[in-house]
Amino acid sequence: MKSPTRKLPPPNMTDYEKARKEFKIDVPEYFNFGFDVVDRWAEDRTKLALEIAGEMGERLDKYTFYEIKILSNRFANVMRERGLKKGDRVLVMLPWLPQWYIAMIGMIKLGVIPIPSTTLLTPRDIRYRVNESEAVGIITDIPDAPKVEEAMDRCPSLKICMLASGHRRGWLTWKDEIEKASPRFEPSEKTRSDDTMLLYFTSGTVAHPKMVLHTQASYALGHRITSTFWQDLKPTDLHWTVTDTGWAKAAWGSLFGQWTLGAAVFNHYTTAKFDAKLTLRIIENFGITTFCSPPTAYRMFAQLLLGDYDLSSLRHCMSAGEPLNPEVIRVWEDATGLKIYDGYGQTETVSLCANYRCMPVKIGSMGLPAPGFDVRVIDDDGKETKAGDEGYVVVKVKPERPVGLFKEYWKNPEETKNVYHGDYYYTGDKAYRDEDGYLWFVGRADDVILSAGYRIGPFEVESALVEHPAVAEAAVIAAPDEVRGEIVKAFVILAEDYSPSDELTKQLQDHAKKVTAPYKYPRAISYVKDLPKTVSGKIRRGELKKTEWEAYEKEKEGS
Repeated sequence: MKSPTRKLPPPNMTDYEKARKEFKIDVPEYFNFGFDVVDRWAEDRTKLALEIAGEMGERLDKYTFYEIKILSNRFANVMRERGLKKGDRVLVMLPWLPQWYIAMIGMIKLGVIPIPSTTLLTPRDIRYRVNESEAVGIITDIPDAPKVEEAMDRCPSLKICMLASGHRRGWLTWKDEIEKASPRFEPSEKTRSDDTMLLYFTSGTVAHPKMVLHTQASYALGHRITSTFWQDLKPTDLHWTVTDTGWAKAAWGSLFGQWTLGAAVFNHYTTAKFDAKLTLRIIENFGITTFCSPPTAYRMFAQLLLGDYDLSSLRHCMSAGEPLNPEVIRVWEDATGLKIYDGYGQTETVSLCANYRCMPVKIGSMGLPAPGFDVRVIDDDGKETKAGDEGYVVVKVKPERPVGLFKEYWKNPEETKNVYHGDYYYTGDKAYRDEDGYLWFVGRADDVILSAGYRIGPFEVESALVEHPAVAEAAVIAAPDEVRGEIVKAFVILAEDYSPSDELTKQLQDHAKKVTAPYKYPRAISYVKDLPKTVSGKIRRGELKKTEWEAYEKEKEGS
């Protein structure tokens, strides 16, 4: 049945304009997330920090901040005793196990730089990341150890390999190392606020992944913006962000901002594909209060009978990764009584824009610029666009650099230089601003389709397509055309009980014409079983486009 209307607590931000004017993060000279946040909350030895469910949604582990403090101290001692020092890099390639948290916090305390990495990496990916970062260690689990072993013979910097569980010849074993380490840890030297805290590799949608360098205070403290305003977290919340440990969204939704505010974090350890039904049962059984998932998950939820689940523990729901389609938001609200608050940011940033509880939600928009950031939309000449005109999404970095922005692409000064022009950091995304200041996503700058003089953003067409009940997922690109130069082409994954046909293609085209505009409809549709995606789950439109254009060129050569 439909969830009853619930009385929700007041939002953390009650006056958007006032928060924009007054909010500021004071960055101290020295800062360490492990000591200054985790250990501070650990003073209350009963305060819950982490809860993890097992494969089938059963209760697996619970940890207080005090337990995380002691275990991370032990891990820091293990690393130091093995010769690791401040500034060394270590890949952390684990699923949602408590060891991920313990290793991350332990290394941050020591000043060693963790590189969170998805377990989806191939041996080639591992080799690339280890060698680019000159990593001295890697932490993984038994299922992924063979991939590391296949890569390590050509990784000269790699000295230490540790398993989170089990035993394997040539590997350090977590349990053995942790048990003999001291629960007390005193750092050899304090970490400064501008010391490197962690590295993320970008998704690498059009080129080799770049190393995004984040510093101790800017990133950890910057996520106060994410958790306070967009996620609206309270110290009493149990927050779940559905994500992978190797994505920056793990930092956004499963670590820094949540623990800074004292909220407990929930995660689901699983090696299986995403299961929408199980996810809803977990929310029900564990009493999740705040929840964030990618658009794909919400689309899958929308195809279920949501009234079969008791989601009354939820008080605030979010989505991020790519903008969410309006129809899915309506279905979720009808079933739960809760709106979905879309947010926007990057691996390089904390939350830049969002829909906030104290403001009207504009369904489908990226929302308003976050307090602490001056986000603008500018044209090719660097001038702010008028309402309704699309342009580049940028962040003002002069005269004062905002807290929460990455420092640089490590070892890649040319790429770093390319994203800074004048007073701005260029996100690489295009959007337009409406008359109320809300931003609306158009697409990556290199994804925009130019057809017969029209500029068409792929997301708008994708949004229209997935509103049709036959479409589970869609990706839209520019395909070559003799007359128009480019046409809109859609790759569609059908929902259950639907099959490809000329009649369905016509229905989808007519539907897109009505929802968007006649000139934006997909003139070509291909039905596919899956779509190429990055390890962070974003659609590789560039790969689809490249394949399409290469086939076109070959056809021209053969004719």
